[in-house]
Amino acid sequence: MKKPLQITVNGEIRQFFAEPYCSLLDALRDELLLTGTKKGCDEGDCGACTVLLNGQAVTSCLVLAHSAHDSQVTTVEGLADHQKLHPVQQAFVDHGGLQCGFCTPGLIMSAVGLLQENPNPTEEEVRFAIGGNLCRCTGYNKVVEAILAAAQAMQNKLKA
Repeated sequence: MKKPLQITVNGEIRQFFAEPYCSLLDALRDELLLTGTKKGCDEGDCGACTVLLNGQAVTSCLVLAHSAHDSQVTTVEGLADHQKLHPVQQAFVDHGGLQCGFCTPGLIMSAVGLLQENPNPTEEEVRFAIGGNLCRCTGYNKVVEAILAAAQAMQNKLKA
């Protein structure tokens, strides 16, 4: 039986009903129609469903929606500021960090989570942070370049 749930998603309080066993991933996609978060393995292995939950990168397929009650969730749709892409999103475009795009939202959310905790990561720290995100297309080098470039751009913006 569906039960009421309230989550702040991308800065907007959302109230809806979800089954007790519903994952945060399924709630975002099926109840809130936010399909940027991808459903890959549904077992926490691929990272395609990564979102920020109270500022921490999590695989949303492993989080029960009801455990996120009264929490803050940020999805890839919530990163852009009106028509301007988030610096990580822009860096992925500028540095070829995306190919087919299926894994891209999860990689971007993992990168944003990393940069919130560590605004000036090393290449090794970036590779570790995206270690739970699987991609068949990019080979990861362009992804790492994009994340490092985004970190630099965000640092430059703070200095300006």
